Amino acid sequence: MDAVVVTGGAGFIGSNLADALLADGREVHIVDNLTTGRLEKVPQTATFHELDIREAHALGTLIDAVAPSTIFHLAAQADVRKAIEHPEFDADVNIIGTINVLEAARRVNARVVFSSTGGAAYGEYDGLTIPTPEWSEARPMSHYGMSKMAGEGYCRLYHRLYGLEVVVLRLGNVYGPRQDPHGEAGVVSIFCQRILDGVPPRIFGDGTQTRDYVFVGDVVRAFLAAQSAGNGETLNIGWSQEISVLDLLEGLDCQIAPDFAPGRAGELQRSALANDRARQILGWEPTMALADGLRITRDAIAITHRDPNARPPGVVDMLGV
Repeated sequence: MDAVVVTGGAGFIGSNLADALLADGREVHIVDNLTTGRLEKVPQTATFHELDIREAHALGTLIDAVAPSTIFHLAAQADVRKAIEHPEFDADVNIIGTINVLEAARRVNARVVFSSTGGAAYGEYDGLTIPTPEWSEARPMSHYGMSKMAGEGYCRLYHRLYGLEVVVLRLGNVYGPRQDPHGEAGVVSIFCQRILDGVPPRIFGDGTQTRDYVFVGDVVRAFLAAQSAGNGETLNIGWSQEISVLDLLEGLDCQIAPDFAPGRAGELQRSALANDRARQILGWEPTMALADGLRITRDAIAITHRDPNARPPGVVDMLGV
């Protein structure tokens, strides 16, 4: 059975990806230090390794033993505000951790599919095209965006220097089942939780800021396609559509007036990702309409809202795919 490794596999996207890989008949090994991931999201038929990607020797030993065909590298420090407050920690996880993954992959000749960021990579500046194509200049506005760009750079370096097969996926704002509604990021899940709790959703800024929201099931399909398509590519994964925060509340049929708070440093006013190259190279395109994705997400969060001890359902559980 073909073995694969998912770093960050106890998290939102990683656990949904692990479910899909298992359904595809793969032997799945999950690496996660459980800082933000949750053990209850890990599929029972996956092999779990509680391990920090900054532990180079332990990670290398594991990868040597498993000898995976593909390493899906999703483990990251992804909190923009934490990155601004503690840039050294952000760099340690997102740069040093990524180097450790690439070194381990090089020794066993494993393909690496690297989870990167879209909006936080491109930033916001005069002349920026929206939807933004991959050839646009990256001007991150946060330490998080900068550290992910450094991780991308190391992926391309290992591809050039060692011939390592790599694909970089720059993700839009991913939402869907298993997104943590109690974290600092993930506005869709946070809104769903607050609506279920009967408390006003909080909007930072005036609510007109836009993002490219893409359903986690569509993102999982992109990761699966990147196992065998593309090499040395950097690809946007999004809908190529701008959706405002106020649009999200309307789509969630929120009947509670929101609270407004000042905007936060390092956050963009507009973002959307051109997805033409992903369509061409991966044969991928998003299929989940926002209205349907919001409904599925709200239903999933409602299940754990009623029973906090229930295993959070993922897209494979809810959609059978």
